[in-house]
Amino acid sequence: MPTFAHEMLREIYEQPQALRRTINLYLAGRALKPDVAAALASWPNIAGEILIAASGSSRHSGLYGEILLEDLCGLAVDVEYASEYSCRGGPDYIDLRHPSVLVLSQSGETSDTLAALAEARRQDHKTLAITNAAASTMATEADVSMPLAAGVEKAIPATKSFSCQLAMLYLLALYEGARLGRMDSATLAAHIDELLALPALLEAQLDSWRDQTAALARKYSSAATFLYLGCGIHYAIAREGALKLKEASYVHAEGYPAGELKHGPNALVDETLPVVVLATCDHSDPDSLLRYRRTLEVMKEVKSRRGSLVAVATEGDTEVANIAAHVFYVPAAPELLLPVVEVIPLQLFAYHVATKKGYDVDHPRNLVKSVVTE
Repeated sequence: MPTFAHEMLREIYEQPQALRRTINLYLAGRALKPDVAAALASWPNIAGEILIAASGSSRHSGLYGEILLEDLCGLAVDVEYASEYSCRGGPDYIDLRHPSVLVLSQSGETSDTLAALAEARRQDHKTLAITNAAASTMATEADVSMPLAAGVEKAIPATKSFSCQLAMLYLLALYEGARLGRMDSATLAAHIDELLALPALLEAQLDSWRDQTAALARKYSSAATFLYLGCGIHYAIAREGALKLKEASYVHAEGYPAGELKHGPNALVDETLPVVVLATCDHSDPDSLLRYRRTLEVMKEVKSRRGSLVAVATEGDTEVANIAAHVFYVPAAPELLLPVVEVIPLQLFAYHVATKKGYDVDHPRNLVKSVVTE
């Protein structure tokens, strides 16, 4: 086991074990636990509408969950900033959609998200909490609680709690997909096997990613701003990668859908702007291939404007390296699980940029682990 100068790096390395613990809470071997399925049966409404309320990194995992629940389960999902949802419409406001509400929080004590939960309960919406603290206020007050098993996270920037949230949302989608009859037993078993394989894939790559991101951080530690791009489900990870860089290294960074580059951000692209692109692909998935092709076209456009391209690509890719100046390779995985794999090099990159600047990555200025006051 390598040595760690900071808790953030330690917690990045702890992700495979944290994922195993979290996954094992909700599986019985290679099957979904019946008692969890029974608890979840009381949560969703008949209309199939879900509202996800969260803040910070948890909102990014909510953006990932939105696509999972829509694509795997056929549900209609909206993702709200918890701080906005909790103050919409005043005390007499009634949401005529009457969605089921999912709140996400690492601590379970985030003030904005607790306010969102209180608003959902006021409107008599069914509520579900995903937190890393089973005894937290949020977990206790929601109708259903699905705690993570990430373990205590000491560094302020979320790493292992974030990846465990992604895994939990994938499990939730499997439970909902099975309940709704959206997947047969063979498909469900295949999805479970793919999820169970993830921790070992990550363990095999951590040291290599650590070395690669350290080298790249030396090159880019003086950059003033970064642009992160991702298409489809990868947009959530572009947002998270940018947030990690902002939190840890005090560098301005923004995450955008890749196709939105031409709708404004293109004006920023020149030789001084590093553009980090999520260009992974599940070649067995036609939708993933379409997103990948569109992402390659965006990368070519950035290159034509002399932007400095850094890409995250799937092992075996023969096209991305012809466009990007630097590439991190991640193991092949199904499209809907690739975000769990690709976020880790971005966490490591943020860590190394911050340490090259001499910053305290575990305790970034002006930030706290749990925002408990509005």
